[in-house]
Amino acid sequence: MGLCLLLLPLTGCGGGQSSTGTAMAEVQQVLDRRSAAVLGHDEKAYAETGTRSSYADLRAVPLADWSYRLTALHADGAGATAAARLSYRIQGYDKAPVTTDRTLTLSRTADGQWYVSHDRPAKKSGQQLWDQGRVTAVRSSHALVLGVGQSSSTLRGYARLADAAVPEVSKAWGTDWTRRVVLLVPGSLDGMAGLLGAPASNYRGIAAVTTGEAGGSGQTPADRVILNPEAYAVLGPVGRQVVLTHETTHVATRAHTTAATPLWLSEGYADWIGYLDTGRTPTEAAPELARAVEAGEVPENLPADKDFGFTDDPTKLAQAYEGGWLACRMIAGHWGEEKLGAFYRAVGAHKERAGAVEDALKAELGTTLPDFTARWRDYLTAQLAD
Repeated sequence: MGLCLLLLPLTGCGGGQSSTGTAMAEVQQVLDRRSAAVLGHDEKAYAETGTRSSYADLRAVPLADWSYRLTALHADGAGATAAARLSYRIQGYDKAPVTTDRTLTLSRTADGQWYVSHDRPAKKSGQQLWDQGRVTAVRSSHALVLGVGQSSSTLRGYARLADAAVPEVSKAWGTDWTRRVVLLVPGSLDGMAGLLGAPASNYRGIAAVTTGEAGGSGQTPADRVILNPEAYAVLGPVGRQVVLTHETTHVATRAHTTAATPLWLSEGYADWIGYLDTGRTPTEAAPELARAVEAGEVPENLPADKDFGFTDDPTKLAQAYEGGWLACRMIAGHWGEEKLGAFYRAVGAHKERAGAVEDALKAELGTTLPDFTARWRDYLTAQLAD
């Protein structure tokens, strides 16, 4: 006796293909009605398609588009489990839809109508902010701040930091970017990890991260700056602004940050803009590297990408960031701020990682990697040694 339990969009067993196709079409119609209700802010129509619990959670999100595409259906008695691709776009921020995979649990009413009883992230997909609770939205001149478990006054504070960051980034980098930022503020470190689909231990002590598609064509969704409220809370006023300006720099430079861009440059440049006009000295901003230099342990080479990994050695990670920042600070001080920006763009424009830094050093700064590295090592000693 054969057993036929298929994830279907393909066929059923024997004569089941027609009934499976009918079920797929019926469920898709329910999802289409559910999407229309979300966009139309029609809670009654939304409730007619299934559970209404998520409606209130995402209602504050300013959506321009919202749709599901059913990709598989596994019927099981009176119910079913469906796989669907959710696409949505935030009004005024996303040029293209954000897409994410969802798993839907469906049931049938007494008269045979499908309805959604549960909608959750698919396996290996990160949560969306509304999966964690009711979203509160705050808009400002340059930011949309979406939070869960946060007061409106707290979110307005984040918006003020973003409004200060955007002009600072534009002054240094230029205005060839959207000059708008989307901040996601979950209620905890665990919430941050849920949005990123990764263990919380990876981000303990990390105040914020920026997600997005590197080397964007201009037709990709807006980046999301995701804050860790626990780590952010222990920072002072200057530290908070530095973090937001750093992450905003990643948003601004995303289209010019490619696989050819080493992390010492992308992270160092973001820190360089972040620390501009803060008055922080090199020893204040790079304490771990300063201790190493004082001990006679000047790095031999620029930080490698692996040095930026989240490991059990926070000192090594801090030194990597500090080394990248000082490399960019050196370029700005010796060759000029405009040359630093041109160098960043030239590296990102290279077709591959191999030779990208070397070619950009020659074209924009008139130097070689060995000479640049030697100059950087001398710069560390001069700036960090007492």
